Amino acid sequence: MHRGFEAGRLFGIRIRIDWSWLIVFTLITWSLGSSFSEMHPGWSPATSWVVAVVAAVLFFGSVLAHELAHSLFARSRGVPVRVITLFLFGGVSNIERDPDTPRSEFIMAILGPLTSFVIGGLLLLLASMIVRTSPGSIGDPVAFVQSLGPVTTALIWLGSVNIFLAVFNMVPGFPLDGGRVLRSILWAATGNLVRATRYASFIGQGVAWLLILMGIAMVFGVQVPFFGSGFGGLWLAFIGWFLHNAATRSYQQIVVRDILEGVMVGRMAIADAPTVAGDASVEALVHEHIMRTDDHAFPVMSDGRFVGLVTLGDVRSIDRDEWHATSVTDIMTPLAELETVSTTTDAATALMKLVAKDVRQLPVVDGGRLVGLLRRRDLMRWLQFHSDRGLHEGMGRPRT
Repeated sequence: MHRGFEAGRLFGIRIRIDWSWLIVFTLITWSLGSSFSEMHPGWSPATSWVVAVVAAVLFFGSVLAHELAHSLFARSRGVPVRVITLFLFGGVSNIERDPDTPRSEFIMAILGPLTSFVIGGLLLLLASMIVRTSPGSIGDPVAFVQSLGPVTTALIWLGSVNIFLAVFNMVPGFPLDGGRVLRSILWAATGNLVRATRYASFIGQGVAWLLILMGIAMVFGVQVPFFGSGFGGLWLAFIGWFLHNAATRSYQQIVVRDILEGVMVGRMAIADAPTVAGDASVEALVHEHIMRTDDHAFPVMSDGRFVGLVTLGDVRSIDRDEWHATSVTDIMTPLAELETVSTTTDAATALMKLVAKDVRQLPVVDGGRLVGLLRRRDLMRWLQFHSDRGLHEGMGRPRT
């Protein structure tokens, strides 16, 4: 279940806002509003808060531009990108697979920070062109800041924060952009994506632990260069914790892909999946199928043809009192709306479809005919069987 809401589309890519984004948006706006009020005592409260809101919105616009740079390059190389999500830690592009070459990985990774750096530089240049200082402000930083107007103040803040965003993302902590640049270099050097991901992930975890320790030290009063001290360290430690989890998860994902790549769906799909007649009642479905097996999804057949899929979730969508008067066809997902695979589909591709659609199973269809059902647990069982080989250092793809 996706949290949040869709905000629109850009270049055919869905833009999703996670609910956690509202938290950080509120915090940034509150912080800016308070800071602007202190820096510009001559501004009215309304001016300070309007500038804060506008600056926060434009900041996330620049984060979106950063992610679009990644996404548009990925699409130019034939890699599907369906959604960009803005969330607590900024933004993330749902790039469905890794680039095919180290060069493409390097370019795709570097484009994000480069975009942020260019945006930041242009905004600071624009601010320098329009800034106007009072006669007594030269050499007096406080007077200089107070002399800045709302537009110039917002431009300077936005330019600076974009430069910081570019620099921070180039930290070699996988899966930050800098970590992906590092992985592309290691990939080119070793010729092995899994090994390169493993090394980059270990370095990413090391950077994450450094951020966590720095954050804890700040909370206990240690003055950390550039970051300072105080309870702001909790935020730094939280970022480190998130980065550590992301680095670990990214390595696991690449190992899983390597294990499944080249394995055909037909080798692990259930060929004799239990089916149900479309004209059967939901009550019959529950008592004669769901209660007698551990399956949660059943292909629906009508006159020998595969017409849809019914799941336990579909049953839960209607009241129990309506079971006897409702047919399976009434609640099923029709074939035209289903994501399907064939027996020759790569298992790694099938797993991506399962994750993208957030479903537990995919019908296996060849020539319009149902030949089986691929379930998540079938893939998990295969991964468990091969994981001891797949997680080995510098592994090659397992063959059976």
